[in-house]
Amino acid sequence: MNRIVVVGASAAGLAAVETLRREGYDGTLTLVGDEPHLPYDRPPLSKQLLASEWEEDRLRLRRPEDLAALDLDLRLGAAASGLDVAGRRVRLADGGEVPYDGLVLATGVRPRRLPGEGAHVLRTLDDALTLRERLAPGCRLVVVGAGFLGAEAAAVAWRLGARVTLLEPAAVPLAHAVGEDVGRLLSQAHRDRGVNLRCGVTVTEVTEDGVRLADGEIVEAEEVLVAVGSLPNTDWLAGSGLTVGDGVVCDAYLEAVPGVYAAGDVARWHNPLFGTAMRIEHRTNAAEQGMAAARNLLAAPAARKPFAPVPYFWSDQYDMKIQAYGFLRGHDEVAVVEGDLAERRFVAAYRTGDRVSGALAVGMPPRAIRPWRQAIASGAAWGESVRVPA
Repeated sequence: MNRIVVVGASAAGLAAVETLRREGYDGTLTLVGDEPHLPYDRPPLSKQLLASEWEEDRLRLRRPEDLAALDLDLRLGAAASGLDVAGRRVRLADGGEVPYDGLVLATGVRPRRLPGEGAHVLRTLDDALTLRERLAPGCRLVVVGAGFLGAEAAAVAWRLGARVTLLEPAAVPLAHAVGEDVGRLLSQAHRDRGVNLRCGVTVTEVTEDGVRLADGEIVEAEEVLVAVGSLPNTDWLAGSGLTVGDGVVCDAYLEAVPGVYAAGDVARWHNPLFGTAMRIEHRTNAAEQGMAAARNLLAAPAARKPFAPVPYFWSDQYDMKIQAYGFLRGHDEVAVVEGDLAERRFVAAYRTGDRVSGALAVGMPPRAIRPWRQAIASGAAWGESVRVPA
């Protein structure tokens, strides 16, 4: 294998190229990224960078000299526009082509948008810097979507002195992911600080004056942030022959077709630990998956290993540190196993079927939730693992 191409120069793509070199690959290694920036970390965009606690150089995942040591054919500001699997070539938007013997797709996601002009989204460094410039004290900000990204941005904007309205179509924000009781608790943190959280409302478009709701009401604001989820960046793969369905569809080894692997937010793979297909948009997963895809690409077929992680994510909102392990979506039951919801210091365990499938902690030290990772990884039975405090 003389030529490997990694498309996507964020956390997953960087992890892939570093792993390839670390595993001894010494052929031509091309890293293609659609942004002009060197690889940087995305979670701080809605936290430290938006709050002006960090500047952009602190987000860099590696120093320029560290990247240079990888001896990469680095193509930044070069979006991939097509894939010829039979001819083993990646087409670029500037008209160029990059041949490959092995390929890792790590193109991530893009924000969903709403009809109308002028709204912010929060995915790239440039997005975050633009929004940061506009968040003056007293500014009226509407955040559409009270998921983790929208909630984090709303918390930062409140701290900066903005007057924040948070609009959410669900009756309870994040209930589909963390359960209604935990969702209500996280929601109350916004209301306690004077954020105008309105649930059960649908935004139909962005207007010059703010946003329009489904009933025709205009919610006025100088700035609007749309945080209503994301779409995998797979449009450029049309006609390639790859199976695409909410991401690049892969097997348990992260292989889409022979010689083509996917990693990070764009990858939809079968996770044998949970027995289901999943696509995870978490920073930790991106790095781990990039490493796994690179190793399997280099390995002999019999030596490949299924990618079967216990997903992990975290979120910072106001004074709350939220941490979670596992696959919480579609759970059947939630039980608080330590602490107290009302005090916003607790650990909750999640049941899917008869096994422990997830755990979430708020305001607790890492050691409080860490044992639950092992319970999830081992497929521990719910009845043997969960003891609800009296």
